[in-house]
Amino acid sequence: MTDTVLDMKSAFPKAIESVGKLNNKVVVVVGDIGHFAMQGFAKDNPNRYYNLGILEPTLVSVCAGLAKEGLIPIGHTIAPFIAERSLEQIKLDFCYQALGGNLITVGSAFDYSTLGCTHHCYTDLGILGSYPNTEVCYPSSPNELIALLEQKYNSPFLTYFRMSRTSHGEIFENVEFGKIIQVRTGESITLLVSGPQLKTALVLAEALEQEGMSADVLYCHTYKPFDEEAVQNSIAKTGKLFVIEEHVYNGGLASLALRCSRNTPSLSFDCHCIPDKFIRNYGSYSDIADGLGFSAESLLPKVMALF
Repeated sequence: MTDTVLDMKSAFPKAIESVGKLNNKVVVVVGDIGHFAMQGFAKDNPNRYYNLGILEPTLVSVCAGLAKEGLIPIGHTIAPFIAERSLEQIKLDFCYQALGGNLITVGSAFDYSTLGCTHHCYTDLGILGSYPNTEVCYPSSPNELIALLEQKYNSPFLTYFRMSRTSHGEIFENVEFGKIIQVRTGESITLLVSGPQLKTALVLAEALEQEGMSADVLYCHTYKPFDEEAVQNSIAKTGKLFVIEEHVYNGGLASLALRCSRNTPSLSFDCHCIPDKFIRNYGSYSDIADGLGFSAESLLPKVMALF
């Protein structure tokens, strides 16, 4: 495991520099985001770093062209400008051509809380996961990002990394792409969570313990391929499943979990996702998260209703 990094801002350039040293075929293409943070890599590898400016569809096509020539592209910009604005280029230039490569976004669901819904992205994990020849992950801690990129940067698939700016604060010794991490063991209910909301799930587990119940807390950093076995083993024990994620229900962690739970008899299920609407509020990340009910205090009644 790579040495511990303190925050997500410093984790990204460290991750890029790490894979750049592993393979001289790595080429980084940015869309005027992270440009200054990447100057270490750019100075050491002047022929392997390009800032294309605000040309996101072109950025995706350039990355696909690099992959076609046998190089390993890493494209980077804000989430909605890749996952939504550049969707046709992803579909045709990467997926249809069955090319490997990496797209790493920043901003997550509503990290750009002060810029409004034009800079929000609630659907990316489901959209990218719906295409053939893709892998999808959601690293939300510094070492997690570095570990996942080191494992998958040279994958034959297009690997999409939704990088959260806010970390959940946990440090995992072992991070394996495609494998859910069991953070806490319990018998009463399964709390399945992704992204920074792991913090909320752990506070919620403490609140449940005060009520005499114990929670299996499962943290999911990889949406595709999805670790069905970990979820099935947990709910076979608890019989109750509650999912927390910063994504809409459709195509998200909740729908993935419910699909793999369809043969579990008498399962009690609920979830808390981003609602089916545009978030028009402004403020800090915490302001928006709290306003959408992403807090242990708000979620506890929903979870207790399963009992």
